Amino acid sequence: MSADIAPHLPWLPLLREALPTLTVFTEKEDLLPYGFDGTAVLQSYPAAVVFPTSTEEVSALLRFASAHGLPVVARGSGTGLSGGSVPISGGVCLVLCLVKMNRVLEVDRKNLTLLAEAGTVTQRIAEEADKLGLFYPPDPGSMKISTIGGNVAENSGGLRGLKYGVTKDYVMGLQVVLADGSVLFTGNKCVKDVAGYTLRDLFIGSEGTLGIVTQVLLSLLPKPASRKTLLAVYGTMEAAAETVSAIIEAKIIPCTLEFLDQVTIGCVEDFAKVGLPRDAAAVLLIETDGHPAAVEEEAATMADLARRNGALRVEVAQSEAEAAALMTARRSAFSALARVAPTTILEDATVPRSELAKMITFIRGVAERHQLKVGTFGHMGDGNLHPTFLTDERNAEEMHRVEAAMKEIFDKAIELGGTITGEHGVGLAKKDFLRGALGDLNLDVMRRVKRSLDPQGLLNPGKIFDLEEKQP
Repeated sequence: MSADIAPHLPWLPLLREALPTLTVFTEKEDLLPYGFDGTAVLQSYPAAVVFPTSTEEVSALLRFASAHGLPVVARGSGTGLSGGSVPISGGVCLVLCLVKMNRVLEVDRKNLTLLAEAGTVTQRIAEEADKLGLFYPPDPGSMKISTIGGNVAENSGGLRGLKYGVTKDYVMGLQVVLADGSVLFTGNKCVKDVAGYTLRDLFIGSEGTLGIVTQVLLSLLPKPASRKTLLAVYGTMEAAAETVSAIIEAKIIPCTLEFLDQVTIGCVEDFAKVGLPRDAAAVLLIETDGHPAAVEEEAATMADLARRNGALRVEVAQSEAEAAALMTARRSAFSALARVAPTTILEDATVPRSELAKMITFIRGVAERHQLKVGTFGHMGDGNLHPTFLTDERNAEEMHRVEAAMKEIFDKAIELGGTITGEHGVGLAKKDFLRGALGDLNLDVMRRVKRSLDPQGLLNPGKIFDLEEKQP
């Protein structure tokens, strides 16, 4: 029988009185799904979960939270990979889940913009644009379930990031509820606007620590007229990395330039059965889009560059269905790897493209040295790698080796001029590595911004960094 923890929450009757129509979960079995995200191991429980349906309700909730000193964690679909929406603060957190705020409010064909509520699923935004011959490029691997508010909070990337950029490159405006409940709209439909600070960019990637995004104004593009997809097969990962460098050096920016290593290829083929070569050390999935003549020329040039840099063979998708199958295989990499071991830890490190071969070789060496099974895939075109640890959190000794290996990988990424996260965010999982990546002054400035906008420290507390410096 489930237990209702409401009797232990003296503020709850006041909340229900202030917002009588609000859906509130307080029973433990209902709270369970809201105690974790897509990050392995990290888990906690909120005191309650609420489901606002409007910006006005979010504002009222934050005014209430501010008055009662109640920490608030905003949440969408919970697909995050850094613990960003895991509630902490000793179990007294209120999770504010925005999935009921899921309307596309406007598609403006004259200005090529789309206005959506924060709980709108990313794929729906892409589909609404597509109906009008328009294109929303950001495509995180979780786009079938992730929400646009979460994409903004994490500044999500995706497979098309090399050519088209990431979420921040398409955000023209944001409606944000601040910690005191005040409602701010920053940005507009103007292509050019340099009036004052660009506050919009401050909230993008802030992981819900500065305000809660309730509406997003997005820029759209005309839909590309043509697309071609290639699969290049390699005997070594280094040859695949050299091909990427050669393509960029040839001044070609493909829409997609993804890779899978041998471990990932085997897992994906077991899962998706799309005909990937299990004996390959690596494959590149390459996609070019644009004007039909340019697409044909770029595809032919990239196929030639792949062969000249060691590709064993290059295949060109002969139909849209075949191309879609290849891209689906790449999008399913995490799911495929997750079937192999009880615990799957998907990491995220980025290096300059010129350092890719060195970083990939280093990851392989780390796995061998620590006797771990690691599948690596990612966005090779923009240097964003996803070493994925296949492990078991119940094995304390093995988890210690995983933690040591992760630290070595992040340290190496920084040494090579890279960063500890290219798209997953810091959250809880990477906060201990942030100082090494940014330095003391950057952290100090971030704390100043946080204190200015959230003086009580109630918005997603403990994420990215601790508001007060911990003494050794």
